[in-house]
Amino acid sequence: MTRSESQFFGPLKPGLLLGFWLFFCASMGSAQNVSLQSNDGGLAVSGRYISFDGEFIQVETEHGPATLRYSTVACLGEICPPIEGYIPEIRLSGARRLAEVLLPALVRGFARSKGLQVTLQDQDNTHFVQTLSHSGTPKARFSYRITTTDEGFFDLIAQNSDIGMSMREIRRSEVAAGKDAGLGQLDSAAQARIIGLDALVPVVPVQSNLAGISLTDLARIYAGEVTNWAELGGADLSISSQLGAATDGEFQRFVDQVVLASGRDLSENVNRLETTSEVAQAVASDPAAIGMLPFTALGNTRDIPIFDSCGFQSSPSLTTLKTEDYPLTAPLFLYLPSRRAHPIVGEFLVWLRSPQAQLVVRRAKFVDQGAVPIPMDDQGNRFVNAILTAGEDISLDELKRMVTALSTRVRMSTSFRFEDGATRLDAQSRANLFTLAQAISDGQYDGRTLTLVGFSDGRGNANTNRNLSKTRAETVVNELKRIISATAAGDVMFEVEGFGEALPMGCDDTKWGRQTNRRVELWIDP
Repeated sequence: MTRSESQFFGPLKPGLLLGFWLFFCASMGSAQNVSLQSNDGGLAVSGRYISFDGEFIQVETEHGPATLRYSTVACLGEICPPIEGYIPEIRLSGARRLAEVLLPALVRGFARSKGLQVTLQDQDNTHFVQTLSHSGTPKARFSYRITTTDEGFFDLIAQNSDIGMSMREIRRSEVAAGKDAGLGQLDSAAQARIIGLDALVPVVPVQSNLAGISLTDLARIYAGEVTNWAELGGADLSISSQLGAATDGEFQRFVDQVVLASGRDLSENVNRLETTSEVAQAVASDPAAIGMLPFTALGNTRDIPIFDSCGFQSSPSLTTLKTEDYPLTAPLFLYLPSRRAHPIVGEFLVWLRSPQAQLVVRRAKFVDQGAVPIPMDDQGNRFVNAILTAGEDISLDELKRMVTALSTRVRMSTSFRFEDGATRLDAQSRANLFTLAQAISDGQYDGRTLTLVGFSDGRGNANTNRNLSKTRAETVVNELKRIISATAAGDVMFEVEGFGEALPMGCDDTKWGRQTNRRVELWIDP
């Protein structure tokens, strides 16, 4: 049985969440229990088996997790790992699209990089195993439980998986419950890994003449405030709103960030369907329909751009997802507990940032995180918008200064944004930071000057915003230098610029517009 996110995470507090997970753990049965006795007889502990990394065993005791060197204890219990011939098992649980498509492809790519062969064993319709072998000898097993984003977090916090697969960012209640359960800070850069990108996009039937829609009107439709297309200047047709399953992380993200964030509730009249293909079929066959679909699974529908009151519009593309300029970009996450893991897990995580891994992500029809240059034609359009929208605070001299500085450089798709009202980079930007650091360490930018260019929204004094935007660019450079050593940086040089509100990407009267405008871009010399 699947459990809706709203069942458990809406009204429940972190303490109650932890109580649920402890009850869940206790209900797993005594087959998971082990007893450990130190070889000198001085220590005895018992509890539910959590993990073994080939050197240390971890069990959940009544006093919390305990980690012991396996060679110093005797283990009693059905699940005790063997001392000889141990094969590490990495347990993954979570979102179906990641479990069925992306992660198995990444594991195959990782295995090839290590000269290992992969065999697949289906256990049932929700479980399968990939075994990595060398010359017929198993070296590791990746064991999957195909569930939902919700269930992936349940399994992770209940210590029943080693990696959670999620189509949305972890919620505060889940972070708190994980911390209480001894898993560390699950939303930290060390424990949250973005492996690719997707987006939810509004779609209509191919024959629809709807040219675009605002996020506000999307929220009003899905809240049931707008029920006829005539209210938005369209035909006199009752709107048929379609949405994917309540347990799907991507659709949870849409409800959270578009409907609930607007102060509205999702209407009971929204048609919820189990699969994305069912949503696509429902929209394609109904002239009055609108739906939300992953960018990589549009079916026979037509996606429409999102616009705001200032005339800015954004369409999903390889570039706008990488830059986060598209407001409904959806990073794909792996979450890991803060505990010892077999070295092969660390090797796999390092490999995920490699160019080979990014190629696998593209071949699996998701958007990778590799940086790409943005054509100067796009910059021309942005510069025109900058001139058209410049207020009294932005002088012609300031616009000239910006164009002069940027016209001799090439913008890359790597961008950085900060969490709302905070100095901390958001999740996708933290991933971008590590990806850029890896590229620098690999020598991809040797001999180049990397210019981090800060921009701000238009609220407040223009001079203050200009200084703030430069400070944010300096923050990104300092974080980069913290991650990579001086020797790893090679002969890469860094510069910072700040242009404040001079190059807006959205209207400041919406949260999305302000968030889009507050950014740090990467530019390089040609």
